[in-house]
Amino acid sequence: MVILVVTLQSCNQDLSLQTYYVDSELAPGFTSLDVPTSMLKIDETALTESQKEAHESIEKLSLLAFVADESNKETMDIELAKIKTILKDPKYEELMRGGNSTDGKFVVKCIGDGDDVDEFILLGNSNEQGFVVVRILGDDMNFSKIMELASVFDENSIEENQFKDITKFFK
Repeated sequence: MVILVVTLQSCNQDLSLQTYYVDSELAPGFTSLDVPTSMLKIDETALTESQKEAHESIEKLSLLAFVADESNKETMDIELAKIKTILKDPKYEELMRGGNSTDGKFVVKCIGDGDDVDEFILLGNSNEQGFVVVRILGDDMNFSKIMELASVFDENSIEENQFKDITKFFK
């Protein structure tokens, strides 16, 4: 009996981000999307060496969004609180935070350090539109190189229509 109790208590009862994704992806109010990097259609010939390294280190993007409307504000608050609780785990190192209470807020966290990051997490939320959690999954990713790669998107070298599926849930 003691062994059974010890075994049950040693099991991780905490909700993980992966478990939250799986449990929520088909739930009402949620939308999810997995995007392999090949779908982004980045012209690698135009990338710097650092941007190429960043691109090659990313395996996929996973997006989970909760679309807010008048009927589900309370549910949104509950679900957002669950995600914030998960991301308080010390294994998630905070890299950046920004925004405001009017337009929305965001936080970027990661699992790993330096040149050995396996996952970046972006949580963005807006009281009117909902929230989104984007997981950037890969091997040996580097935050500064990923930010350099993000500049490719800022330079409009990626066609906007590639992101219509990702952004349409906010409209």
